[in-house]
Amino acid sequence: MLHEISTGVVTKSPTPVRAYLLLMRLDRPTGYVLYLLPGLWAVALASGRGPSPSTVVLLAVAAVLVRGAACAVNDVIDKDVDARVARTVSRPVASGAVSVRNGLLFAAAQAGVALLVLALVNVETSLVAAASYPLIVAYPYMKRIFFWPTAFLALVMSVYALIGWTAATGSADFPLTAFGLYAGGAFWTLIHDAIYSHQDKEYDRQIGVKSSALLFGGATKAWLALFGVLSVGSVLWAGSQASVGWAFYLILALAGGYLSYLIVRVDLDDPKACWDAFVSNTYFGWLILAAAVAGQFT
Repeated sequence: MLHEISTGVVTKSPTPVRAYLLLMRLDRPTGYVLYLLPGLWAVALASGRGPSPSTVVLLAVAAVLVRGAACAVNDVIDKDVDARVARTVSRPVASGAVSVRNGLLFAAAQAGVALLVLALVNVETSLVAAASYPLIVAYPYMKRIFFWPTAFLALVMSVYALIGWTAATGSADFPLTAFGLYAGGAFWTLIHDAIYSHQDKEYDRQIGVKSSALLFGGATKAWLALFGVLSVGSVLWAGSQASVGWAFYLILALAGGYLSYLIVRVDLDDPKACWDAFVSNTYFGWLILAAAVAGQFT
């Protein structure tokens, strides 16, 4: 349903506006859902039985904007690379629909509004988010200079767990529970981004761009299995520190089983299968959220 709503907003918008909505990837909600979910895990564990609905809504709005800003920056930096890859050649900056200048201005506007939105929760949350912005800007360069750019992305994506914790508590003095969720989100990012990167591995090889797909090659699934164990284990440890009830552990086990199923099932040589598995990773994140919530009531 979320995909249909997002796509409908984009397709029905005026042509000049549509280019910017495409630039922020509003038609592809999987990205901002993957970014948001660790933040919601943290809100659920930090808030106990009563997370504020307004806090959740503000975190969701900010996640869409931060992810949109990140995509705009990424597309400006990657415009020449995107123009050489079939899957990305039609992106607004690569195709010329949005200029480099306007793309950067749009990114800055989204980033600024996101901080204002988070400041409505509390100023500390806005400051934690602002501290992550240099990492967001640096990420597109990692695929050019770092042999494992996904590892850097994992550090960036998981910051939303710390943002969510600060939103729920009003403090940036993070306990070990928060860092457990951060680690769980980071290892999860290593999984879904590695699967995503297999869509473009042949282009990456030709262009000379570094990626998880090229780094791990035929051993990718073994690495994904390891990251899955570490992700579930980190969340398990975080939950134990938060003194949750039995339902947390039951649903977490289901989440781990589902993630294992995705890893075993995905055909890494089929771009469509990789995309489907990437999207399906959101269900793992929702199950973790369900575990965090249910664990407060059992």
